[in-house]
Amino acid sequence: MSVGAKPRFADKIKILRLHGARDKYHHIIETLDMSENKTDYSNSVVLIPAYNEEKDISQVINGIRQNVKDVDIIVVDDASDDRTAQLGDELGATVIRHPFNMGYGAALQTGFKYALENGYKYLVQIDADGQHDPSCIKRLFDEVIDNKNRTDLVIGSRFLENANYKTSILRRTGMLLFGAIASRLIGQRVTDSTSGFQAMNSRVLRFLSGEVYPADYPDADLIILLHYKGFKIKEAPIRMFPSKKKSMHSGWCVFYYVYKMLLSIFVTFLRDSKRRI
Repeated sequence: MSVGAKPRFADKIKILRLHGARDKYHHIIETLDMSENKTDYSNSVVLIPAYNEEKDISQVINGIRQNVKDVDIIVVDDASDDRTAQLGDELGATVIRHPFNMGYGAALQTGFKYALENGYKYLVQIDADGQHDPSCIKRLFDEVIDNKNRTDLVIGSRFLENANYKTSILRRTGMLLFGAIASRLIGQRVTDSTSGFQAMNSRVLRFLSGEVYPADYPDADLIILLHYKGFKIKEAPIRMFPSKKKSMHSGWCVFYYVYKMLLSIFVTFLRDSKRRI
């Protein structure tokens, strides 16, 4: 440390220890250690795809701010009829509006492209309806930011720590079916293939910003595709609350979803199972 320069965190700790102040000032030393090892989220962003979510969007954004204070937030408003975009803007998020409704997958890809163009290295996507617990965002970020893990995509699983998560019988059956298919095809256990609570690095962002990204249901087929393209995938436990609104996988939509997902998985398997980037 040069004369006149401000001491770095490590230097402050050394000074305290040299003066025999370890016991007296242990709480200060611990605080300095935590500050020095704090993860930097300045190159990270949280993406919220939203459609008519004025009832919950404020709570979601405030929850993100409380848990990851220095992270940027993008709201992609998929042509909502309510005040979703206005509330997002008032709370300081970057709001991107679609001119017409394009679907969940298209809203995500808009956010991916914006994040990539603006130099973000890491992204967490979270739903706008309050179903995903914002306190789990740091866990997902840390999994992809940690170079030791070398993980490209982290899927937040509601079932790793809470096997009793309640949902409809039809949806639970679909989760088990596509989780089993994905597990078999990628050679590792997938417990929550329909989770929209995920973290990814810039390699995945770049790939998903291309033409291969599905516009409606990016679930098990996307996990399989990313595996075949050589990306490293893992799951991490998160907390998810029961949805307060109708799911895009519910009702008669579930039959179209099953058909579409099986077809997409079949095409992905035939096209990409023997080709990797």
